[in-house]
Amino acid sequence: MQLVDADMQRVNQMILDMAAANAEMIPEIARHLIDSGGKRLRPMLTLAAALACGYRGDGHVKLAATVEFMHTATLLHDDVVDESELRRGKPSARMVWGNQASVLVGDYLLGQAFRTMVEVGSLDALAVLSRAAAVIAEGEVLQLVAAKHLSTSEEQYLQVINAKTAALFSAATEVGPIIAGSSAKVRAGLADYGTQLGLAFQLVDDALDYGGSSMTLGKKVGDDFREGKVTLPILIAAARGGDDDRAFWQRTIEQGDIEDADLDHAIELLGKHQAIAATVERARAYGDKAIAALEVLEEGPYRAALEDVVYFCVSRVS
Repeated sequence: MQLVDADMQRVNQMILDMAAANAEMIPEIARHLIDSGGKRLRPMLTLAAALACGYRGDGHVKLAATVEFMHTATLLHDDVVDESELRRGKPSARMVWGNQASVLVGDYLLGQAFRTMVEVGSLDALAVLSRAAAVIAEGEVLQLVAAKHLSTSEEQYLQVINAKTAALFSAATEVGPIIAGSSAKVRAGLADYGTQLGLAFQLVDDALDYGGSSMTLGKKVGDDFREGKVTLPILIAAARGGDDDRAFWQRTIEQGDIEDADLDHAIELLGKHQAIAATVERARAYGDKAIAALEVLEEGPYRAALEDVVYFCVSRVS
């Protein structure tokens, strides 16, 4: 945060400028999310990756703002699909302005994101970010199909989060070396770093849904359970449990028949079968791969900071 602070201030101002519109509701909803205290992790990664590759110019600021707008748009759409009441600890936009406004403003932000990435003038960066936008949308559909199905394999679930979460992390870290004119090796290494970091980040989120706090999550603990989302902890617990356990998961997750005490029992089963610990172990393995991918960079403050991001993401559940 310290290394990219000056550029992040420029990013934040650009975000506010990009959110300006004739329709009064657009800046209101954008400001609602901007002021809600998100970590801005993805745009910081874009800035750090570009600076680590020796970039000098303004393109990294525009691309960082683009990445954050793409992320914000997906949050608006996700909350509608998931019927979420909270986002980053505050009422979600859909709870304040409704589903229609949330979807339409999300669309507007995506349009602004693409307009801004075109201004950078890099076809390669445009290709990476536009491909990520398509992959993210595909990931949302894959998750919709996998939801409420205990037959989902771990491989299928990892495919979902690779598309839904890791794709934008990867794009965020790949566009930096692109505009810096770095070698294909550096570009591939930083793209891989983003992918592995994104997988670790999402798996930690999965674990936190059953072992975190609303303050940490920015949403209600157990939201994934109540929404019938099949995540890795549930897949592990269901696979390791007996017939009674599987009947419980089928009733709650597949059939959506959830009673008051079911979340506590779900957490108990996850602990009994060490499903949270197994999920965190996998997250740490992806974190190790992310750090290894940074070997394409010379040692220095930016490489060290990118390593620290991995430790931060994984330590949220320690």
